[in-house]
Amino acid sequence: MKALCIGVVATLVAHTVHAAEVHVAVAANFSAPINEIAASFEAGSGHKAKLSFGSTGKFYAQIKNGAPFDVLLSADDETVAKLVQEGAAMSGSRFTYAIGSLVLWSSKPGLVDAGAEVLRQGRYSKLALANPKTAPYGRAAIEALTKLGLLSAAEPRFVQGENIAQTFQFVSSGNADLGFVALSQVMKNGQVQQGSAWIVPADLHEPIRQDAVLLAHGKDNVAAQALLDHLKSDAARKVIRSYGYAF
Repeated sequence: MKALCIGVVATLVAHTVHAAEVHVAVAANFSAPINEIAASFEAGSGHKAKLSFGSTGKFYAQIKNGAPFDVLLSADDETVAKLVQEGAAMSGSRFTYAIGSLVLWSSKPGLVDAGAEVLRQGRYSKLALANPKTAPYGRAAIEALTKLGLLSAAEPRFVQGENIAQTFQFVSSGNADLGFVALSQVMKNGQVQQGSAWIVPADLHEPIRQDAVLLAHGKDNVAAQALLDHLKSDAARKVIRSYGYAF
């Protein structure tokens, strides 16, 4: 019995010694999936994941100014490529962890139909979207409105969020009648949870390829590499798909 207790204690001590913390900068659209994924990662590895959410553009500026992030889960692929080129991220570590979908959504049932008629007919007073200068989903919204020929009519009604999370809040609170948000914010287990929605056809905007990368700050952090590996696992990908993402 004494030997058994010593063995258990030794195992726990070894587990503690090897446990580490990874600080992750996460694009706001990926908040719900990463919370689920981080919980399973922590339970299975013993490591801890410290998550920070925001716009990809702001994270880029913070990383360049020395913010101590170990991993970036970006809302696009351009930012990651730029960080690798500038030496702020590790070459060879980047991969696309999800391809996002843009959705026109309202918290009001029946307001958004199966097309863009609510936009064409102008049956709204305020349209929310994320800042297109810093948020890829905001850029995608501008591209879609441009291709639909509706940008000039919609612009005076814009309510601009700092990131996609704030954009969602504008719509869910009723401060905007409808808005362009990430499908992952309104979908769970393959179903839109409330209100009314139109999934914007992919040919109306550039693909929203969301890349992950190991940042220079985290190059020697075992938890950082472990999290990136976990993100590629079947269990993580099942969660990602359930929120409407593709690969």
